[in-house]
Amino acid sequence: MPADVWVIAGLGNPGPGYAQTRHNVGYLVTDELLDRTGGSLRQQKSGRAVAAEVWVNGPGGQRAVLMRGHGYMNESGGPVSAVLAYYKVAPDRLVVIHDELDIPYGDLRVKFGGGDNGHNGLRSIRQSLGTGDFFRVRFGIGRPPGRQDPAEFVLKPFGATERRELDLHLSRAADCVETLIASGLTSAQNTFHG
Repeated sequence: MPADVWVIAGLGNPGPGYAQTRHNVGYLVTDELLDRTGGSLRQQKSGRAVAAEVWVNGPGGQRAVLMRGHGYMNESGGPVSAVLAYYKVAPDRLVVIHDELDIPYGDLRVKFGGGDNGHNGLRSIRQSLGTGDFFRVRFGIGRPPGRQDPAEFVLKPFGATERRELDLHLSRAADCVETLIASGLTSAQNTFHG
């Protein structure tokens, strides 16, 4: 792959029990991008992830590797670093898509660098890469109601009201990823921050 390739990592947990949970929005946005690009995930040579080599924004757009780790959210770092190493991609060409409790449901925020804000997937990636200097597309899932434990809330399926708007929000998040890698951070922020 050429040196200007991007790696786009959707975070989540494997298995049908987690498939439609709030913590898996990274996987769900990756599914939307796979549909748009016609890509299909295949076992990656490291054995730690599945990945698809695609053109984002159509043929002649940007070369990218869409990926998911095989492990759980808190083990995301190993698979992400393995894919970056395999494709010889620097962390500043990595986009991580993840859920964010501190953003209202369906809202998006894009940033480069920063801490992990208590997110175990981001913490694992930062530890494995030795840096937090990568792009993040943060998909708002909102705070849990009442006194519900946030760790329990993120592992629950979306509620009925949320599900009615989920496809729209996932499509918008995929649009955001496409804009980020085609036009840069400022353009993505100006377009997608509410």
